[in-house]
Amino acid sequence: MSPLKLKQRATPYLLIIPFLLIIGLIFVGGLIQAAVQSLGYLPAFGFSSLTLDNYRRVFTDFRFIGSIQYTFYISLTSSVTSVVLGVFVAFIVYKARSGNKFSFAAYKIPIVIPHIVVSIMVFHIFFQTGIVSRLMHSAGMIESANEFPLFIYDRRGVGIMLVYLYKQIPFTALMVFTILRNIDGKYLQIAENLGADKFQILTRITLPLLAPTILSAFLITFAFAFGAFEVPYLLGSPSRVTLPVLAFIDYRSPVLADRPVAMAVNVIISAVSLIMVLLYIRLLRFFTKRGMEGGF
Repeated sequence: MSPLKLKQRATPYLLIIPFLLIIGLIFVGGLIQAAVQSLGYLPAFGFSSLTLDNYRRVFTDFRFIGSIQYTFYISLTSSVTSVVLGVFVAFIVYKARSGNKFSFAAYKIPIVIPHIVVSIMVFHIFFQTGIVSRLMHSAGMIESANEFPLFIYDRRGVGIMLVYLYKQIPFTALMVFTILRNIDGKYLQIAENLGADKFQILTRITLPLLAPTILSAFLITFAFAFGAFEVPYLLGSPSRVTLPVLAFIDYRSPVLADRPVAMAVNVIISAVSLIMVLLYIRLLRFFTKRGMEGGF
């Protein structure tokens, strides 16, 4: 291989080295530090021996058991709902793609709005003294703010999931729509010529081609919701917290022995996220082997 070709091949890899160094120092380095501290090694605070007691303490703590169940509930509910509605929105946009540009791009706007901004918006709209409550009071539908359903700081996590749905539905719709508009129309024409109706075309051709993208959207949204901190912290109930919030509470505890426990919780969150990444890779390989990449 000539030096020129070697340089051309190596240039893309050389360009991403600074990015990889930043990722390595911030994320990988932070994860290693958290793993070490979760084993009880904090010399600055007088803890210098490695132990698994912090993990035993976590898995036997009723707070952790309730928190991980609540986190899975929030993540699974919001992800499944956002995927179902996101696919529905994608089909609507696909059918109406001949409309004006504003309506075509309107569903993309929530994607660029930060989660913290959406959290504030949901708070002001759905709080018991928020916009919806005041409108219902003005219309005579409720007599006081206490009659309005509790969506913020509630144990069901409605406010949290409203934020996730606002962000994740357009995200899923964008992913699915991108693949939907690139599906070769010949498949659909052949199916129609063979006598397939619209439902058969949808279930036997369109959805199977979209399956990899739909699954990837679910895994991405689930992993994000599982590890998100700011939304559950701002809108969640103080009596029922997600794992990231639980880790934050333990980390800020005045009892120094709680800090390794917080790190153990963070390691568990990272492990679940890693499992989702590995599952995504396995699914990608599975669909690739079957010739159903669907635009990954």
